[in-house]
Parts: sequence; C-alpha cells; structure tokens
Amino acid sequence: MPTKLYVGNVSYRATEEDLVKKFSEAGKCLSAKIVLDTFTGQSKGFAFVEMATENDAREAIRQLNRTAIYGRGIIVSEAQLPRARSEERGRR
Repeated sequence: MPTKLYVGNVSYRATEEDLVKKFSEAGKCLSAKIVLDTFTGQSKGFAFVEMATENDAREAIRQLNRTAIYGRGIIVSEAQLPRARSEERGRR
C-alpha cells in the first residue's frame, strides 16, 4: 500500500526529479510533488513524496530526515490527512 510522506524545508532549487532520486535511495519512490504558490509558481518549500510500501516510507524517514538537498536539511515525516478549512480556523 503506498504511503505519502511530508517533506519540509525543501530548497527552492530542488526539483521533483531530485526528490524522486533522493527518496529512491531508501526504497521504491512512486512520485514527488513540490507544492507551488498559486500566483507566482514559486516553490513553497515543502513537498509530498509517495513511497511504494509502508516499509519503504519508514526507511525513508529513518535514512533521509535531516539530510541535505542543495544545502538545506529536509524534514521527513508521515503526511497527515487534510483537515477541513473550518477546523483550521478554529470553527466548528
């Protein structure tokens, strides 16, 4: 079952291909998506990476958390499910 990871502190120079290559060192990486600003198209400095299995995802967290890509130490953790916008603003 594929597992999605959150990757923070991603260098603005990094590409999705860079992330796939890096995460493939830890296991089978299915995809990487860098989140872009809607108006400028600039990277927001974080991404989501999909690993093939839970074991691959755990290994990626273990091996790659705090490692550098283009001089910036990335933060790797399991992605959380999106919350409803009303929850983010403290409404119920």
